[in-house]
Amino acid sequence: MNTSVSLDVDQAHGRLGELTVIDVRTPGEYASGHLPGALNIPLDRLDRALPVLAGARAELLLVCRSGARSANGCALLAGHGVPAATLTGGTGAWAERGHELHRPSGTTRAGWAMERQVRLTAGTVVLAGLGLGLLHPAWQLLSAGIAGGLVFSALTDTCGMAALLSKLPHNRPRAADLDATLAALEERVS
Repeated sequence: MNTSVSLDVDQAHGRLGELTVIDVRTPGEYASGHLPGALNIPLDRLDRALPVLAGARAELLLVCRSGARSANGCALLAGHGVPAATLTGGTGAWAERGHELHRPSGTTRAGWAMERQVRLTAGTVVLAGLGLGLLHPAWQLLSAGIAGGLVFSALTDTCGMAALLSKLPHNRPRAADLDATLAALEERVS
């Protein structure tokens, strides 16, 4: 598989049994619904899985909500000589086509998608800046800073706030969970 491959939902669905699917979203997002058989290795932890992924015999398919993070993951892997494909449209497109999303057993509540977490945080900070701006106009700079960050995020297709939020405990896999995922991945690829 070449490093710039994208599979659409129908292609991936037809080949799901022959692919090793890696979901690069946060654990909370993964728990909210993932492709059948997908393993969760968040994008910022993908480097830890490189030794196992490099030895994979099955083709790798990286998945996220929309396809942006999985494309970044493919680029990271390609930089280390590991070929992978991304799912065009991510789990959003998968669900829109009527395909089932699995949820880990024992999950009592779904996690919020990173985009939703960013919207909540940005909105809260903007409102706080506007409210505090009634006390002193300098606080309005807080709202202006968030607005500038959102414009920058849109222009560069990056999100610093998402990077920060991904560090919160509910968005990070416990070490034991990541170790178990890597062990399961190693079993699949050997």
